[in-house]
This record gives sequence, structure tokens and C-alpha cells, in this order.
Amino acid sequence: MCFQFNFPSLHSIEINPTNMKRHLCFMIPFFVANILFAIPIFSAPLYEKIEDPEISECITTNALSSYPKEIADLIFSKTKDFPNQTQLSIAIVQNNQTTCYGIVKENDSVKPADNHEKVFEIGSITKVFTSTVLASLVTEKKIKLSDSINSYYPFTFKENRKITFLTLANHTSGLPRLPGNLDLSDASNPYKNYTEKELEAYLKTIMTLENEPSETYSYSNLGAGLLGYTLGLSQGTSFEELVQKRVFDRYGMTNSFTGSGDIGDRLVKGLNANGKNTPNWDFDVLSGAGGVLSTTADLTQFAIAQFNPENRELALTRVPTFEASEKMEIGLGWHILQSENEQELFWHNGGTGGYSSSMAVNVADKVAVIILSNVSAFHPASGNIDQLCFELISHTGQCSF
Repeated sequence: MCFQFNFPSLHSIEINPTNMKRHLCFMIPFFVANILFAIPIFSAPLYEKIEDPEISECITTNALSSYPKEIADLIFSKTKDFPNQTQLSIAIVQNNQTTCYGIVKENDSVKPADNHEKVFEIGSITKVFTSTVLASLVTEKKIKLSDSINSYYPFTFKENRKITFLTLANHTSGLPRLPGNLDLSDASNPYKNYTEKELEAYLKTIMTLENEPSETYSYSNLGAGLLGYTLGLSQGTSFEELVQKRVFDRYGMTNSFTGSGDIGDRLVKGLNANGKNTPNWDFDVLSGAGGVLSTTADLTQFAIAQFNPENRELALTRVPTFEASEKMEIGLGWHILQSENEQELFWHNGGTGGYSSSMAVNVADKVAVIILSNVSAFHPASGNIDQLCFELISHTGQCSF
């Protein structure tokens, strides 16, 4: 079985600099008519654009001869234009086996690297974990998807607006991508100082809705962060404790974290759009939107867990809850894409100031592809990470590894 996806040119998509701040995202799906998936684009308000990213004029060498030629050529074609010190960690799950392909670009040469246990920021793939926490609480009958979150707050939301767990998990709450009181003046760490105080002020006096709830899919980092925080409130704990217990511990993810402080030399340093080291992002109250760091080894564990029908909470996250377009539905966290032969692909990606990621799971055929990288979401070729993910999962229908 082969998934067919057609990618429009990333250079054909224009970004209006005057709107950059209000469109800050990890990776925002942008829908292009007549294509089969949501191609992610992003604007880059985290950096004042003093100059365009540097593009190397050096010829990059393919030093991946130890990998199968078709795989090596595909990986090289998508990575040769990234800066030196770029790393990709790739895992392909197929036929009850996992094959890892790590690469590092050094001295204008793309070489193999053993980095499947190295830690990267995963950005918005975190949202799948946040929704998994939600699904686990639902299957245990602790909360309902239709429940309003309002009861967990000791104040009334602006204009007494009601928000449900479901609409936060499937991006139909009507909330904007970001809260209007997020201070973006710290370009290197924009979410660090957005705390409970700022969130309370937003919910009480600032909140705006861009769409009527439950009527329109509109990707919201604010919504996912609010979901994670509220889940913590609902159980008298923190989101970080919930994701540790209900995701990391449950699925054997021993090298996944909600902060970069104690990771040490296992952490791959993020690169900015010009290939220079950039600080990790720290999250406070909006951690459920993008605060997780992980490895391809751990995400492989999570992908394989999707194949086990006894994991009812994972099955619940994959149930369609909203039709976003003819070829895409939304589950809880997951984007559900349709192939030409009507197979389902469960997908999410992520991007932060120093990292980009992509994860796709075909449950029916027990196939998955995971890519983590230290390619900045603001690098002009960062879309190659998603393209590589989709091309590799298509490749699994033709090759065995």
C-alpha cells in the first residue's frame, strides 16, 4: 500500500511580515485546494528579520553509502541544503521491526549518525500526548469529552463563554492561535513567562473567539495549552505529572521530558535559521501545546502502542471528531489523512525555534515513520522534514527494511 501526496512549492507561499506576531506557531497546517494533506507553513515572529538565512554555496557530499541506496538518496535530497551541524533522527516501523537512520551534516557532508536515543524538542507533536492524557481520563470515566472546562476555574470566563474538552482537543474551540497577552519580546524563549496569572487574565477579560465553537477547524496553540493545564486542574495535579504517568510511564518512554534542564549531553542542540545554536524553549502554563522533548526510540514505542487494540485510550484519540476538509479529519490531537485508496494516516508535526519534527502512523498496516531534527521551524527548507516523512511512509509500500 502506498500513500500518494503532492507537495506544492514552499516558495509559492507568501508570508506577510506585518502579521508575523499574531501567527506564531509550532507548525500550523495551511490548507491548499486540491491536495491530499495539510501542508505546514509558519511565520517567524520569534526573530527580527535582519537578514535572510545564510545559504551555503558549497557542494554537499552524500556520505550515506552504508544505508540502502534508495533511502540514502531520499534522505540526502531532503537534507543537503540544511546548515552544518544539522541532525536528523529517523525511525521506520514496518513488519514488526524498527530501522533507524540517523544523519549529521558536518563539513558539508551528510554522514550517518547514531542518534536514535538523542533528545530533541518535538514541538506540536506534544499535542498528541496532551490528547492522549485526555483520552485516558475519558476511558476511565473521570471526565467526558463534552464536559465544559469552566467548572475547574474559580472565575467566570469573559462573556460567560463555555469551552469543552473536545473542542480544545480538535481545534474547534474558536480560540485564536495565541493569546492576545502573550509577550513576544523575548525572541529566544517566547512562552517561558506566560504563567497562570496571564492565562487567568486572558480568560477573564481578554478572550476572543475567531469562530463559533464546534463549527470550524482553526489550529490553536492556545487551545492545546489550555487543555493540558485544565487536565491538570481536573485531577488536582500538573499537566507535567499527568503526561509522565499516563504517557511516558505507560508506554515505556524513558527518555521523554517536559523540560530541557536535566537532559545533559543527550540533548541535541537546536539551530536557528542560520545554523547557529539557539536556546531551548521553556513552557509554563501552555506546556500542553509544545513542551515535550523526546527521542525517536521513545516515539517508536508510542507508535507501536497504537497498533495494540487493548490500548483503548489510544484508539479513542484516533476516532474522527471533525471533518476539516474532504481529505482530512481531526481526531483527538491527530490529523487523519486519507490516501488515494482510502487508507488512514494519523499524522502530526512540530516546529520550534531550533527544531522540526514529523510523525505519521498507518495503524492498519502497522507502519510508522518518525523524524526528529534540529532544523529550525524558521529555516526556509524546514518543510523538507514533512516531505521526507511522507515520502518514507510511501516508500514502505514498495520496500522492506
